[in-house]
Amino acid sequence: MSRVAYVNGRYIRHAEAGVSINDRGFLFADGIYEVIEVFGGRLIDEEGHLQRLARSARELRLDLPVAEAALRRILRELVARNRVSDGHVYLQVTRGAAKRDHFFPKAGTPATLVAFAHRGDRAAAEARAQSGITVISLPDIRWKRPDIKSTSLLPNVLAKQQARDAGAYEAWLVDAQGFVTEGSSSNAWIVDDAGALVTHPADSAILSGITRARLFQVAAARGLNIVERPFALAEAFKASEAFISGATTIVLPVVAIDDHKIGSGAPGPVASGLRAAFHDFAPATP
Repeated sequence: MSRVAYVNGRYIRHAEAGVSINDRGFLFADGIYEVIEVFGGRLIDEEGHLQRLARSARELRLDLPVAEAALRRILRELVARNRVSDGHVYLQVTRGAAKRDHFFPKAGTPATLVAFAHRGDRAAAEARAQSGITVISLPDIRWKRPDIKSTSLLPNVLAKQQARDAGAYEAWLVDAQGFVTEGSSSNAWIVDDAGALVTHPADSAILSGITRARLFQVAAARGLNIVERPFALAEAFKASEAFISGATTIVLPVVAIDDHKIGSGAPGPVASGLRAAFHDFAPATP
């Protein structure tokens, strides 16, 4: 079966999909995006993702090209046409196609909307969670508004590739004060000596993850305390557990950071428990 994408009002085969060479997403990374998990054929935390998309649009003074109800229909049509039971749906909005100029294009220039859905490998994801992942640390060289989910991801891409080159799964980014902000494509967590879950505050230094927010509810139900504060690498090295969270990873235990074994060097009960319970709490919409 050929995969089907959505481009500016049309459902089209991937091989035929494309946008203008003058699209500002291509020329300037002038756009925003969201990634929503599909679990059992249902969209996970769709409301939170669409609210964050709208916030990103407001922050960049970008008008969304379709109403929320229409966008929801598009996402479901893509899941259905691509027969995705477990996987993800991706949507991206840019400021549209116009003559290359740093100024915004003239009023009325239609925004570009692209979306697609793809299947995931749940067995492979569970195997990764069972073994845990390793992380390296790198300086955080991103722009000062990573709280906006924009397509300007070059520093993230470079960090992710550096992690792969080092044989790791993820890179944790460290700010000028020596604190871990987040991963290149995930939020970062540790479990401290008191058993509290520690993660960076959701300020302008990190992306306020939708999965991250849902974990507050999961943790509370499990009697776990969450503390939002910066933590340094030295504290992370001594943590009893560490993990990452995100829509594409849910919760993945971290077993080593910069070759420092975390805890026992194996996935711990806190991270594994959060992962196992996550879908009991995350709203799933058909």
